[in-house]
Amino acid sequence: MPTYTGISSEAFRHPLDRQAEQALRNLPGFDFLARKFVEFFAERPQLIYLMGNTIQVGPRQYSTIYQIFRECVRDLDIYPEPALFIEQNPQANSYALGQEHPYIVINTGILDLLNEAEIKAVLAHELGHIKCGHTILIQMAIWARSVAARVGDLTFGIGDFVSQGLLLAFYEWRRKAELSSDRAALLVTDDLNLVISSMMKVTGGSIKYANECSLQEFIKQSESYQALDEDGLNQVYKFLMYTGFQGAMLTHPFPVERLQYLRDWSVSQEYQQIRQGNYQRSPESGAVNVAVETSDQETADLRRQIEELQREINRMKRSE
Repeated sequence: MPTYTGISSEAFRHPLDRQAEQALRNLPGFDFLARKFVEFFAERPQLIYLMGNTIQVGPRQYSTIYQIFRECVRDLDIYPEPALFIEQNPQANSYALGQEHPYIVINTGILDLLNEAEIKAVLAHELGHIKCGHTILIQMAIWARSVAARVGDLTFGIGDFVSQGLLLAFYEWRRKAELSSDRAALLVTDDLNLVISSMMKVTGGSIKYANECSLQEFIKQSESYQALDEDGLNQVYKFLMYTGFQGAMLTHPFPVERLQYLRDWSVSQEYQQIRQGNYQRSPESGAVNVAVETSDQETADLRRQIEELQREINRMKRSE
């Protein structure tokens, strides 16, 4: 498997991820929220919880998983090595968080459902979040939503600054960030079908009926999903599902949509160049590059899209 010594996250970061983050940072209230996050957020209780209620992976604890994990850390040139925890939870899920001390949590549902190669794709995906510096903003999004739900003195005046528009921008960025991490998984595994297989199983896989699941049919489903956009009304429905008009805002794009983005990148010149060792490098080997570079026009376009989505939500609420 390839190892990308000194690679910068900017080498594989999806442009929609960059644009959405810049649009988020430019919104009124973001700077204030960021300052309050640093002031009031405490990371240590999360680590204490994980140390007390999960299994920390190491050389003598889930040694096979640890070896796979270390290979991913090496291949993406991440230093220092994040912590890895296994949580007893049948839901096939995983996540990366942490500001000063990033960590990854993998549910036992992932270990039971996926083979070792697919587990590697999941670990590389989560490490992609850490490499791209996503974990701080992900934690801020969770915290901001929690603060927005509170009233009175407990909000320390923060609630007034957490507008629905700001939350929409957080979740819009959160979904786009997944596209960068999917690319990290592809870089580490160097196997598109393997990454797609892990997505398919996490989406609706079954241990009992695994032999009845077809990767090609899942790809066809993705193509059919993309074709739905030919009807403008379907695009409105997709938007409503993502923005939480009919429930909670979604933190991830639909798997069949992520699949298409990744398939497109897998045949791109950019991907081929990275595989050949021609990629942007970090100023310091192993450094996590969180700088954001995007044009003012791209940022303005995305901010306008978010404002239009907000107006559409308000219009539909008034028509109920």
